[in-house]
Amino acid sequence: MNENINVKKKNKLAHILMFLSILGPGIITGSVDNDAGGITTYSVAGAHYGYHLLWALIPCFIVLVVVQEMNARMGIVTGKGLADLIRENFGVKITALIFLGLIIADIGNTATEFAGVAGSMQVFGIGKYISVPLAAIGVWLLVVKGNYKSSERIFIVFSIFLLSYIVSAIAGKPDWHEIGTAIIHPHMEANTDYISTVIGLIGTTIAPWMQFYMQSAVIEKGIKIEDYKYEIMDVIVGSVITVVVAFFIIVSCASTLNKSGIQINEAKDAAMALKPLAGAFASQIFGFALFVASIFSATILPLATAFYICEAFGFEAGIDKKMKEAPEFYTLFTIIIIIGVVIILIPGAPLIGISVWSQVINGILLPIVLICMMLMVNNKELMGNYVNTKGKNFIGWATIAILFVLTFVLTFQPLINIIKKL
Repeated sequence: MNENINVKKKNKLAHILMFLSILGPGIITGSVDNDAGGITTYSVAGAHYGYHLLWALIPCFIVLVVVQEMNARMGIVTGKGLADLIRENFGVKITALIFLGLIIADIGNTATEFAGVAGSMQVFGIGKYISVPLAAIGVWLLVVKGNYKSSERIFIVFSIFLLSYIVSAIAGKPDWHEIGTAIIHPHMEANTDYISTVIGLIGTTIAPWMQFYMQSAVIEKGIKIEDYKYEIMDVIVGSVITVVVAFFIIVSCASTLNKSGIQINEAKDAAMALKPLAGAFASQIFGFALFVASIFSATILPLATAFYICEAFGFEAGIDKKMKEAPEFYTLFTIIIIIGVVIILIPGAPLIGISVWSQVINGILLPIVLICMMLMVNNKELMGNYVNTKGKNFIGWATIAILFVLTFVLTFQPLINIIKKL
């Protein structure tokens, strides 16, 4: 009897240790979606619409789990990155067209991350001409001088720090009954601002570039098919953290800024405006979490961009490789950081426009990336017995259809309004 209990305890401990060893790609990929651009989008959504957009986080969570699981499965089964697979299955021309749009969005996103660094440090009285260059140097050294294992540990710590938004939200004394009502009975509007905000939420919660990073991380970590069930748990935990953080950012701004009629344009404004409404501590926590998220994403985003470009065109890539082993990879990583920093340091740069529209571009590009993923993950020659189930196919294709409709409406709504006035 005691022997059976001991065996069960040992098996349980072995499963826990195995899960902890696999832990990383899912949590990091999910958490990094709550970057400066994402926090800005969530903050503006909460300040402008109150609790009314919280409903969008439920379908986002479901889709996030399904999409990241497909990513992980493709990486584990094929041993190849998403960019590599797209090039092999759809050709160089289609790959180049997709990546041209992604690179433009990613440079905008990287600039947004450094804008987040600048804004968050302003809460503590530090100017951008000091904070941004120092942050860029720190990000560069972390990747160039580190390795995958050490970098992953730091990224996981960053992910945990993002949960501090819970403290900031609770300090705002939210109305939980109103929150529950907003989720159960969602309020929707048929106008351009509302639709663009929804696309922005989806674009930042399920960003196209994260699909490339997720698959590359799974491969670089060396996860095998026998570890698949643990990686699913990693994906679920990461998705939960992503949506929980997004939820509390919206709640924090809805319960304070929206209730007081205060409109904001960026996350820094939210941190500043919280001080008289929820106290200095809530403001500082919001600013600190914004700084952590910005540094986190300013590292991962250019890293992911360098990963998928190098994979697509056959160059060596990986944090574990030395600079002389992967010169193209580290050169791209460095160039993207430099461009992002330069944009932020230019006086009068349209940072708000860059931030918001980079998220909208993500929402527009996401269906294209998902179509490629869906076609490949259902290819038996590529995936063998690990093709999608009917349920996952339904969620995947439904997501693509909804995004196309939302994007179409966003694009043509202004034209429709002009026609109506004629």
